[in-house]
Amino acid sequence: MSKILIRGAKVLGGEPQDVLIDGETIAEVGTGLSAADAEVVEAGGKVLLPGLVDLHTHLREPGREDSETVLTGTRAAASGGYTAVFAMANTFPVADTAGVVEQVWRLGREHGYCDVQPIGAVTVGLEGRKLAELGAMHESAAGVTVFSDDGKCVDDAVIMRRALEYVKAFGGVVAQHAQEPRLTEGAQMNEGVVSAELGLGGWPAVAEESVIARDVLLAEHVGSRVHICHLSTAGSVEIVRWAKSRGIDVTAEVTPHHLLLTDELVRTYNPVYKVNPPLRTERDVHALREALADGTIDVVATDHAPHPHEDKDCEWAAAAMGMVGLETALSVVQETMVATGLLDWAGVADRMSAAPARIGRATGHGRPVSAGEPANLTLVDTEYRGQVDPAGFASRSRNTPYEGRELPGRVTHTWLRGKATLVDGKLT
Repeated sequence: MSKILIRGAKVLGGEPQDVLIDGETIAEVGTGLSAADAEVVEAGGKVLLPGLVDLHTHLREPGREDSETVLTGTRAAASGGYTAVFAMANTFPVADTAGVVEQVWRLGREHGYCDVQPIGAVTVGLEGRKLAELGAMHESAAGVTVFSDDGKCVDDAVIMRRALEYVKAFGGVVAQHAQEPRLTEGAQMNEGVVSAELGLGGWPAVAEESVIARDVLLAEHVGSRVHICHLSTAGSVEIVRWAKSRGIDVTAEVTPHHLLLTDELVRTYNPVYKVNPPLRTERDVHALREALADGTIDVVATDHAPHPHEDKDCEWAAAAMGMVGLETALSVVQETMVATGLLDWAGVADRMSAAPARIGRATGHGRPVSAGEPANLTLVDTEYRGQVDPAGFASRSRNTPYEGRELPGRVTHTWLRGKATLVDGKLT
């Protein structure tokens, strides 16, 4: 592989520096670097970050290739600055065996736009009744370390306890979709003033908070790791903050859309705003931002949930839940966290690269931008501002809540182990 010299990049938002890539590795970081045989990328003050890592992506393959495939999903990831994604298990068939997780892992290796690490199901068929083959998935070629029934809650406390005990043996983690099913039967949106005015079934905050409270106590009892998916309420923040103060090994993620959007948007009855967990209130949004800033929430995860047009272009009650997010996540974080002064770019690198890589054991990702490290990098034009146009998405689906909305920042280059996957905003 040829050498690449990134000239004048603001590493983690700091002073401009040059970064020399030699093969798959960062060879040197400094000022005034040169290499006669290197391809030169004039960064011009753009921000250079370690490649982003998404701990929560739905790639849909196998089974729902009309929504997304590993190829289209990883192309979307590279467009958004990601060099690794963790693929959720709610495929058809469910990723609850070594065979299925290996299939997803091999598809990721074949396409090469980013690394794909499968997440294994906690229970067989996501049915919540019997533990899946956790050990076999971990010992497979895919080396699964994260397990989740995302899309459904592991609501049986005994099953959840057994899962935590099982993964403890090999340092795995259970990622919980916190939703008490009995409290959300028929729910269509956040329970509150807006749901009452619209006459839509309410989704109470306590349905999330009660499961988180139970699971952090189970994790403490077992001495295992638990991760909370798409945390969405101020009350959930307080529970996680309390658990961490107690020394419980809990981590949590927030989605970009929960950092920006509120349940007021549901007044439009546009199903693009229908998501699980639902959009919450302005108070919740501010609590989530503060928690991400102070480290109570560890990770920004996209919960990229692609759907075909017909599953969203229908009446609200019949519409599927979910939004695409890989190609807009960094822009939303810049808008909500950097522009507001809550995080600097080093903080963004931690929440969107280092922390998710650490939680998911993504070897070679989330590393510092320094000599000797793998050349997994993302270059961002932070001065750019423009309207979101889903017609230009690499994802197979277009169900974005940001269509026509003006957002800052644009990923111009992405490198996976020194190979450019995105150049000047175009996939290679």
